[in-house]
Amino acid sequence: MRLLVFGQTGQVARELARRLPPGVTATFLGRDRADLTDPAACAAAVGAIAADAVINAAAWTAVDKAEAEEPAATVVNGESPGAMARACAAKDIPFLHVSTDYVFDGAGEMPRAPDHPTQPPNAYGRSKLAGEEAVRASGASHLILRTSWVVSAHGQNFVKTMLRLGAERPSLNVVADQIGGPTPAAAIADALVSAARSLRDGAAGGTHHFAGAPDTSWADFARAIMAGAGLACEINDIPTSAYPTPARRPLNSRLDCTLFTRDFGIPRPDWRDGLAAILQELRA
Repeated sequence: MRLLVFGQTGQVARELARRLPPGVTATFLGRDRADLTDPAACAAAVGAIAADAVINAAAWTAVDKAEAEEPAATVVNGESPGAMARACAAKDIPFLHVSTDYVFDGAGEMPRAPDHPTQPPNAYGRSKLAGEEAVRASGASHLILRTSWVVSAHGQNFVKTMLRLGAERPSLNVVADQIGGPTPAAAIADALVSAARSLRDGAAGGTHHFAGAPDTSWADFARAIMAGAGLACEINDIPTSAYPTPARRPLNSRLDCTLFTRDFGIPRPDWRDGLAAILQELRA
């Protein structure tokens, strides 16, 4: 199977490059070859490169910056994925798109199923929802994979931030009322490749959720990071209201992943195992 992957340096794209199984090859498009601010160029890349499936692992991920630059974020996260998907429809190949829990309002405590009504709490979420809607309208066989709290040994993410600060300070204040599932980028990469095979072979796609288990808070996740790294930094629980940011974060990021497990046979990854692997890689 030949994959075309938008993205090269992001967490999921890097794990895809490292974890391709036998019989799967991939062409990775960084910003030098596919400018996500140019939807037409993205569509042209799909048309020009031979592939059995296309994965969009690239995105505008600067959540707070999107508040001041929502039109630009919407081009990258909304219009360009739509253009990619329409190009895939023209070639009759599947399109797989990574989305986010930020399309939901974050209210309550129940895990959100894929068909739960969307109500993004910030500009980033609105831009990602625009991408989902464009992909669904494209006519392509598609998989929209919503995930949350992505972590790995590379790029910018919560694990690396906590390790850096935890080595510098005796204690840290960390939000304790936001609950979700930390998700190893490696698990997302494996799930995308497996799902791409299934879609290529005619499986139904649609919108699905895939997030790490068990659900936890940022504060408890931080404690697990400190313990795993052998750092003595103490974690103090604080409410979201004590850590204001330009973009409002959802308190409830729990995702119901039952449908993805049923349709693709892939269970939620245990983030504790993923964290151990990340810490081991960083130590090495």
